[in-house]
Amino acid sequence: MAKCDQGYLCEICGEPVKNIVESSLYLRYVLGEVQLHELFGKPERHLKCDHELAQYIRHEKFEHNPELVAANGNATLTEEQCDRVTQGWIRLREVVHLGIPITEYPLE
Repeated sequence: MAKCDQGYLCEICGEPVKNIVESSLYLRYVLGEVQLHELFGKPERHLKCDHELAQYIRHEKFEHNPELVAANGNATLTEEQCDRVTQGWIRLREVVHLGIPITEYPLE
């Protein structure tokens, strides 16, 4: 089956990433870590599967994967990193409802 027929599958769990709010790749795009032209060729992950990124999200509406949190519980997280990634995740949730072009998704 062609990749376009499969949708975007998480490289960790193999399940489909159904929307951008649960997408590690799109969060990295919003944060400026991935360029627009890279969105269609880079591997996708659910945020809940990407503990390297998800560990920085501090928001009551974000559900962390308890297994990954426990596995990475000794990591030293900086306030700045947590603020930046959390703001990116909030922005990602907002753009879904704003109806803006994808080029306007990234944080300024």
